[in-house]
Amino acid sequence: MRVVALISGGKDSCYNMVQCVAAGHSIVALANLRPHTKDELDSYMYQTVGHQGVELYAEAIGVPLFRQTTQGVAVLQEQVYTPTAEDEVEDLYHLLKKVKDEVDIDAVAVGAILSDYQRIRVENVCSRLGLVALAYLWRRDQGELLQEMIDCQIDAIVIKVAALGLDPAKHLGMTLVELQPHIIKMKEKYGLNICGEGGEYETFTLDCPLFIKTIVIDKFETVIHSNDAIAPVGYLNFKKLHLVSKEHVPVTSSMAERIRRIPAKTWQDLLSDLTQESGDGKLTDHDEDSLEETVPPPPEFNSPLKCVGFIEGPLPDCPTSKRNRAGWCWLGGIIGGGECCAEATRQALRKLNTMIMNQGLSLLELVAVTLYVGDMSQYAAVNTEYLKLFRWNNPPVRICVETVLPHETPVMMEALACKVLAQDEMQSCDRHTMHVQGVSHWAPANIGPYSQAIRIGDIIYVAGQIALVPGTMQMIEGGVKKQCRLTLKHIGRIVKAMDPNTQLRDVVQGICYVTHPSYIPEARHEWEKETNNAIVDYVVVSGLPRGALIEWHIWAHRHNNRFEYEETGCCINGYRVSIRRRWNYENNVSAVVCYVSTGTSTSTSAMTEEGKEPLSPHHMTDEDLSEVLCYTLSKLLRKVPPTTVCNLRVFFQVGKGIVPHRIQNVLNKAEGFNIIHTIVPVVHLHNPHTFLSLCGVRHD
Repeated sequence: MRVVALISGGKDSCYNMVQCVAAGHSIVALANLRPHTKDELDSYMYQTVGHQGVELYAEAIGVPLFRQTTQGVAVLQEQVYTPTAEDEVEDLYHLLKKVKDEVDIDAVAVGAILSDYQRIRVENVCSRLGLVALAYLWRRDQGELLQEMIDCQIDAIVIKVAALGLDPAKHLGMTLVELQPHIIKMKEKYGLNICGEGGEYETFTLDCPLFIKTIVIDKFETVIHSNDAIAPVGYLNFKKLHLVSKEHVPVTSSMAERIRRIPAKTWQDLLSDLTQESGDGKLTDHDEDSLEETVPPPPEFNSPLKCVGFIEGPLPDCPTSKRNRAGWCWLGGIIGGGECCAEATRQALRKLNTMIMNQGLSLLELVAVTLYVGDMSQYAAVNTEYLKLFRWNNPPVRICVETVLPHETPVMMEALACKVLAQDEMQSCDRHTMHVQGVSHWAPANIGPYSQAIRIGDIIYVAGQIALVPGTMQMIEGGVKKQCRLTLKHIGRIVKAMDPNTQLRDVVQGICYVTHPSYIPEARHEWEKETNNAIVDYVVVSGLPRGALIEWHIWAHRHNNRFEYEETGCCINGYRVSIRRRWNYENNVSAVVCYVSTGTSTSTSAMTEEGKEPLSPHHMTDEDLSEVLCYTLSKLLRKVPPTTVCNLRVFFQVGKGIVPHRIQNVLNKAEGFNIIHTIVPVVHLHNPHTFLSLCGVRHD
């Protein structure tokens, strides 16, 4: 892409330019906002100290520089930004609009590392101008990043200090190499950000590999802004500078040629650990059991799409929604019918909108939406209809899979919403959303109408994750193991971004969608190496976005260490029912995964009585199904009233005799319960003998 780089003169904006070139982009222009009358502004958005030297960057790099003044006033300081007159963000909008009007550009390079405030505003401007934000330093480990800048010959000096442990008399004018040992000590002692992301210090870059000329400071003065005894604030004010040509860098050389010999890390370097083995490399007993059960796949699954014809007629059109006292509202069983996926999506979204309003909620309070489509090749049409309804800054997280839906109803949907209650009501939950749209090396950008994650109180819901390489937004090559490891890396980074003390091991419940049964053992092995008693359902579907082999759908809890784990089971008329359950000490959050099978998990033969035909799902009666349902709910609702609102996602394997209308009839007869349910036809479940699985959850 053709890129305009936002520059401040600091190390971060310069090194992000290096990263853009290393990623194959072309820097065609520079852009900078400078103070109108002062030497240094107390801006939330921009570094202005050292602005006198920025004028030399155009000649130093060899591309045009666009500049505009700013008053540095943050009129709107809310988390979500909307265009606001006189705000400093609008100065950036007008600057970049001017660049776009005069130069052919596709993207904007921004050196943000940790500031959501800055990221959200730059992404807002980019969205309004139809540009892509490139932020390759976003959420990189700051210690590693500073060392990488030094290794890549970013010659920058400290020009401002404003933190405990930094002294203007000692540290102004220091190079990165000179500052590094001290700033690491100050991080350990006072918690300072190594790259200065908390405003601890600012830098000015005199030289970097992209420069064809070096900047030399001839004259400066030291300004003490605040002579505080604990954390004095001071900066350098440049009075005179000049440029010196670099002997070994031809003026006509391309930027790619200039960085050829430096160790700038690319996405391949940052994902090299995906091919490394961790732990002892051995499978647990549970893993070995799964391998026996699932590989090689049975003949009837050589072509998963073969199962489409087993569903006759539409799915039950019985949408349900219930809201509990804590404000959580589940909406399930939303069917979209029509001759095409676009029409079906419109119908399903209309139903969703009506159901939300009937519960006294708005679409803005949606947390998560799961889309099941019958044909992933129609994804663009589905997404177009979806975007018409979800057009705001922080939309709900979304999961999208292709499964074996009837032609009459090619779209199915379920959703979760939450009404954040006031302080004087039963419970108060804060809502935080992460919707990162800039391309980085952190996690895949969500350019579409969905967020990476939403946290309500202690509960974090994450969008479905597939193995997109963040820096390229292309699927990683190398098979299911690499895809699984990369998706788990995405999940770990996203939940940590939502809460710094939360990690991948804090996942409570998940669903792993794969496109072939033989992928399940590998997925389970990778998952169990990384997590702590999370309960997961493994489901085979007919397709995933971008041709992915695997997609993870999870939710986590910030206090996962306060959760119990239990495995139970029973035999119902010869059918094996296995349940895994998680619940917290307060018992206001609970989750179950239930498998219903025709045989034991260690045998390839079905359980039968001597002299009788092998047990088959076709033989299961409605009474058996009802008993399975009651047993599952008894675990999910243990020690709470049976009328407690809960959600059930029922996966059934098509072609095994359990048809959706039978499941619906049993659910209709489940009196005394408050169940929101979605019945989902799938290609295959976690082993050849399992024909039904139930994922249940409640948040009280």
